Amino acid sequence: MRKASLLIAVMLVVTALASVAAAAGSASLDRTYQVTITNLTTGQWLTPPAAATHTSEFSLFSVGNSVTVATQEIAENGNLAAATGAFEASPFVLDWKVTPSPTGPPPIAPGASVTFEISGTRNAQLSFASMLICTNDGFTGIDSVRLPAPGRTVSHSLGAYDAGSEINTEAWADLVPPCAQLTGFGDQGGTGISNPALAENGVVTHHSGIAGIADLVPAVHGWTEPVASIEIKAVR
Repeated sequence: MRKASLLIAVMLVVTALASVAAAAGSASLDRTYQVTITNLTTGQWLTPPAAATHTSEFSLFSVGNSVTVATQEIAENGNLAAATGAFEASPFVLDWKVTPSPTGPPPIAPGASVTFEISGTRNAQLSFASMLICTNDGFTGIDSVRLPAPGRTVSHSLGAYDAGSEINTEAWADLVPPCAQLTGFGDQGGTGISNPALAENGVVTHHSGIAGIADLVPAVHGWTEPVASIEIKAVR
């Protein structure tokens, strides 16, 4: 396995995700939504959410189906570049945002929230994904949820998903380096790239949780669902 130094991995997983970006498609974006995403876990940090409004022709992920490259890169490596590239390239994406935590490092700490505004249209949908940083390829998010009417607010509880792209070894060497540092285990090394030797079938499923088979500690890194929540308010 190719190793990355802590500094390089933090650059890949944290610093590179700290930018905030937005892009609009050609459609008339006549509505604005305020979105709040909250980390409900006690020991898992979340990467900044990659969120997009879009038409029904776009899908970020779907349970039971093959994982998209965008979602695999988020879930396995904490890399949002594939997602933002997919958002930019798709004619069905209306607007998108990557939103770091407003306090502390860019990841979203247990119990913390991020809030952002994003534009859309009357029939638009919203999707986002965030890595559960102390997993091999775990993530949370929502796919193609309908946006509320003006003056309305909707809330959803979110589960944990497994991208199915990497075996859940739970070993520091196979995890992104910020996991150990953020959860009090110091510099344990790790990697910010995929290892073909650990590849699975690539089908998205619900995550079975932390088993404690190697370096991760269920009492620290484990969770009970829901792992996150999202609140969407139509503000204009």
